[in-house]
Amino acid sequence: MTADAGSLTPASTTTAPGRTVKAKQSLGSRLAEVVSGGLVRVFLIVVGLFWLVPTIGLLLSSLRTPQDMAASGWWKVFTEPSRLTFQSYEELLKNGDITSSLLNTALITVPATVLVVVIGALAGYAFAWMDFPGRDWWFLAVVGLLVVPVQVALIPIAELFGKIGLFGSVLGVILFHVGFGLPFAVFLLRNFFAEIPRELLEAARLDGAGELRLFARVVMPLGGPAIASLGIFQFLWVWNDMLVALIFSDSGSQPITVALQTQVRQFGNNIDVLAPGAFISMVIPLAVFFAFQRQFVSGVMAGAVK
Repeated sequence: MTADAGSLTPASTTTAPGRTVKAKQSLGSRLAEVVSGGLVRVFLIVVGLFWLVPTIGLLLSSLRTPQDMAASGWWKVFTEPSRLTFQSYEELLKNGDITSSLLNTALITVPATVLVVVIGALAGYAFAWMDFPGRDWWFLAVVGLLVVPVQVALIPIAELFGKIGLFGSVLGVILFHVGFGLPFAVFLLRNFFAEIPRELLEAARLDGAGELRLFARVVMPLGGPAIASLGIFQFLWVWNDMLVALIFSDSGSQPITVALQTQVRQFGNNIDVLAPGAFISMVIPLAVFFAFQRQFVSGVMAGAVK
């Protein structure tokens, strides 16, 4: 007696009464289980620790005396931890160029970040929810500015700032960063604000909310993750910038990146000042990033799930 061809089942899926056979997993499923296993997590932790080695080395170097740094590498500190000292940081605080450059860095970074976030949010809301002549064409022009390299505008803007008296000042560096940070800010926030439900805005308008109140009470709280992400990006870009500051600042307005480069050029081996200065320059943006890490991840994921 032969069974119908449609009733045949593969031998691997045949089961006896009361017995369950696990279905064969695909190659992709097996790879996913391996990748999500504990061994891979341990490997990623080890890679992360190796990634932190330069930062740890810089920190330990900044806590050693110049004589110890000249005699051996920073890893020797683990055999003689008692030789760690804050002498280099004391020397750093006595260096007027470094301390004033740290103040200049804050005076440049904070206004440049705040202005880009505020102006970008207002423009992003206008492009997303307000009707005005040529709105789409203006937005395309803003998007087109994203492809303009910073290097192309250095000489023309330097000549312009020289004519109006802004060259070599903190204000000139701030304006340059604001000008080149706004296209990305407007593009990012406009696309995020456009995902806000129209019904929510219409309900606020029916309750008598004007555009500014609607922007402050509804749009800004909902756009918090995207605004936080933009603020972190802008802060890190401005704080770590050296090219723009090297061209548009002078000795009285230079930030920490230019000041450290000047110290290397003038004194060469003054590692007792360079090591703590470089670590402070690096640890401040790291602290800002970790402080707003949750908002940053929320902003990135919000753009991915909408």
